[in-house]
Amino acid sequence: MTLKVDDLRISYRTLRGDVKAVDGVSFSIADGEIMGLAGESGCGKSTLGNSLIFLEGRMKHVGGAVELDGANLPIADYKAMNRHRLRDVSVVPQYAMSALNPTRKIGRMTSDLIKSRGTDYRKVLEEFKRRIDLVGLPQNVLNMYPFELSGGMRQRTTMVISTLLNPSLLIGDEITSALDVTTQRAVGEMLMEFRDRGFVKSMIVITHDLSVLAQIADSILVMYAGKLAEKASSGTIVDHPLHPYTQMLIGSLPEVGLRYDEAPLTGIPGRPPSLLNPPTGCRFRDRCPFAFDKCAEEPPFVELRPGHEVACWKAMDENSPVRTEPASQGASVSQGTSASQGTQS
Repeated sequence: MTLKVDDLRISYRTLRGDVKAVDGVSFSIADGEIMGLAGESGCGKSTLGNSLIFLEGRMKHVGGAVELDGANLPIADYKAMNRHRLRDVSVVPQYAMSALNPTRKIGRMTSDLIKSRGTDYRKVLEEFKRRIDLVGLPQNVLNMYPFELSGGMRQRTTMVISTLLNPSLLIGDEITSALDVTTQRAVGEMLMEFRDRGFVKSMIVITHDLSVLAQIADSILVMYAGKLAEKASSGTIVDHPLHPYTQMLIGSLPEVGLRYDEAPLTGIPGRPPSLLNPPTGCRFRDRCPFAFDKCAEEPPFVELRPGHEVACWKAMDENSPVRTEPASQGASVSQGTSASQGTQS
């Protein structure tokens, strides 16, 4: 097993108090698995991904442990994490196209980065060139500045640099959000090829776009308001979601071929709760059409079916009205639509 996260709690320090962005999260990722991490903006998915490699100044590790390949990952210790970054765990950051230093040529910048991790750049240069060829870029990009590259070229370059030392875990944060549909598909295929070629062992792909995850992810983990809502295989999440939030998230997607002047899109009513002082019980209950008295208690995140974990009292009740047949909009997820188009409150 590549990654095991146990009761992870990450907060942001603010003048008004701590914002509980990741609150008691536990999950695991197997060797070779690409796990998608989905949810609305502000649900904590980027915080979760970033906490596994770098805690920025406002972030605080409150509790929980992380294991990578059976060894503890010291995420709370910035200096101790230095020996793990890029080598054991790496990230393609959000807004990756702007992550490259505009004042350094690609080759020089990569050389400095590799040397900072204690590796001789000359030993990886040929492999760097080989991977540049693999992603369809000319080798002269090493002598170019980032502003000389298109958005898609910068994205592919960042991905190659991030995986150059063959990390065990790669975290991709919204890596397709600023790309056109054709380039999104190419980047998704590239991620799978990197996994298949052994450049990385496992991945977490963070996005609000379920259409991307439906195409590339083996499993999908859905977050809501700092908590885990549901985790299952991609096909199960798309076709047989059990959590009302997952159902409404998928149901809010536009369906290919449908006229919306005749059948308007319906989003999820209301808005997520404040994580500065989150409510007790199920955090989705104020927006959930199936909420009942039991929802005043926090539901555990449990396995209801083999490989299918859910945190919902109604889903645990076999007499529940929660839908178990295929989601009506599921087909549109795999046809390139975006969840963001239907989840704005």
